[in-house]
Amino acid sequence: MAPPVVDRLQGKRYRAAGPVPFGYDLVVDDEGLKWYEPDQEALGKLREAIEFIRSGQHSLRVTSEWLEQQTGRKLSGQGLSRLSWSKEEKAQRKKVRYKGLTKEQKRLADLKVVQRNAEIRAKKANTRIQKLQEKVSNNLPDSVVEDQDDQVTSDATEGADVIFKPNPGPQTDFLASTEREVFYGGARGGGKTYSLLIAPLRFVGFSTSRALLLRRSMPELRDIIFQTQQIYPKVVPGAKFKGQENTWHFPNGARIEFGYCENLQDALRYQGQSYSWIGVDELPQYNTPDIWNFLRSSLRSADTRIPLHLRATGNPGNVGSKWVKELFIEPAMPNTRFAEKVEYSVAGKSFSTEITRKFIPASVWDNPYLTQDEGYVAMLASLPEVKRQQFLYGNWDAVDDGAFPDFSREDHVVEPFDIPSGWTKLRGADYGYSSPSAVLWGAVDYDGVLWIYRELYAQGMTGSDLGRRIIEEEWEDGTINRASLDSSTWAKRGTRGPSIAEDINAQGCRFTPSDRSPGSRVSGKVQIHKRLKVNEETGEPMIRIFDTCTQLIRQLTSLPVDKNNPEDVDTKAEDHAYDALRYMLDLRPINVMTAYDKIPKKRWVPSDARFGY
Repeated sequence: MAPPVVDRLQGKRYRAAGPVPFGYDLVVDDEGLKWYEPDQEALGKLREAIEFIRSGQHSLRVTSEWLEQQTGRKLSGQGLSRLSWSKEEKAQRKKVRYKGLTKEQKRLADLKVVQRNAEIRAKKANTRIQKLQEKVSNNLPDSVVEDQDDQVTSDATEGADVIFKPNPGPQTDFLASTEREVFYGGARGGGKTYSLLIAPLRFVGFSTSRALLLRRSMPELRDIIFQTQQIYPKVVPGAKFKGQENTWHFPNGARIEFGYCENLQDALRYQGQSYSWIGVDELPQYNTPDIWNFLRSSLRSADTRIPLHLRATGNPGNVGSKWVKELFIEPAMPNTRFAEKVEYSVAGKSFSTEITRKFIPASVWDNPYLTQDEGYVAMLASLPEVKRQQFLYGNWDAVDDGAFPDFSREDHVVEPFDIPSGWTKLRGADYGYSSPSAVLWGAVDYDGVLWIYRELYAQGMTGSDLGRRIIEEEWEDGTINRASLDSSTWAKRGTRGPSIAEDINAQGCRFTPSDRSPGSRVSGKVQIHKRLKVNEETGEPMIRIFDTCTQLIRQLTSLPVDKNNPEDVDTKAEDHAYDALRYMLDLRPINVMTAYDKIPKKRWVPSDARFGY
């Protein structure tokens, strides 16, 4: 049984019974029991509204509209009145209001109240009549209307006011994307969230369309709902928002639902539901991809006319930026369609399909309405360096406490090309079985610049397997002049058999042990910084990396510094490709040909010029 109004205003959780009261959300616990969970912020606004009413500052209508704007939840004036005054207080107020009036005057006041209530009911009836007339326009039968409500024609928009027009560039690309999963992310102020509100409207012409838009918390969701209340009724006349369900209902039956999802337990509310369109605002706020993967199971529709879309937006610099970057940004260049191949078997039959994705980068300059105000851009530009890179430039490589802030894709990453035969080739490797093994190949040009042109990153390989794989990869490379491998692989841990390094070398790889003396880690990191630094005279760094070396690039952009030793990287983070690069730099890379040319040559002179000896 629901508690009295006074208890509900105190914001206590209680068992679900009857309609969901204002300021509460329906939740289901682990045992399947339903509860009404208080939204303290909404209840706080409700208390303010009640104070407005009791103090006589505003009318019920004005206060009800204010409360809806503040919370995104709808409460009628009558409902607000019931919460503001007890029955005894209402009776007392009526006595005070009628005090000194004659019997006829009291009767007249009562009739005016009846008249006002009748006018309200008549207004609601007129609204229903208009909706019904729209449905049966041109005297068509309902069956014909249902067949035609899915058709969107250009004639319907001729001469109409333009309610929304996407900005040219990324916003238009996002709304027109046909890939299954699309992430629209980058700098702040690019119009990402607004695009996410507009995107599901593309399909409300289909009566079977059902969309879901999520934010991490309820307060964040209210702001989105408020924005839709300014747009949706203008786009689709007759659209109605039901606050208790947080759902827009369209005249033909289409729906757009709004929800919050803070953790995987919240996501279970959508288990078994079917949506043809799902959007997540600020996806990187989730520290793991678990919720995103769970939502995939709800993306389905029996109507084959409606494409299935999973959409997300977000900014770099959040707890989940790393996995979002790995899923959407690293696999392909921006604005490029790519696919993940999925293979599975059912009842002994093998099947293969693919999930198409795309990353669309956002920039504050995409939004002409914001860039008109130089103050907003100036504010972003005034932020600390890492935040400026993230929020102003949308740089996904910029991380707080990053070990290599001097690394940039623009300066250090290049497209592959054929390595000239005169360049000196090197190899560096870090071995792992449960953890990945990382092998890098580099070449030193005639100016001493190190070019990392290939990487191998694999798990579950024995020393012999890794050795054979290395030989296969470099079969056409020619001579590898020098190679360095983690020196711990030479250790024989309580066995009489060959070490891991001996197994690798036995395949013909010929590694030498890396330097693991005290201070070698710090000196190796310093060598990387030295090569990353851009020469002021030439404008070029001393190391370049092919864009096919994705693991090395990822680790250089995401490796954090060790909190206990800021001169080293955090060894608990994934650093295998970084270690392989560090071992390669132990070899002091130089070009053999140019090094030979620079050696002073002493010309032989015969002691007796006459006889030549």
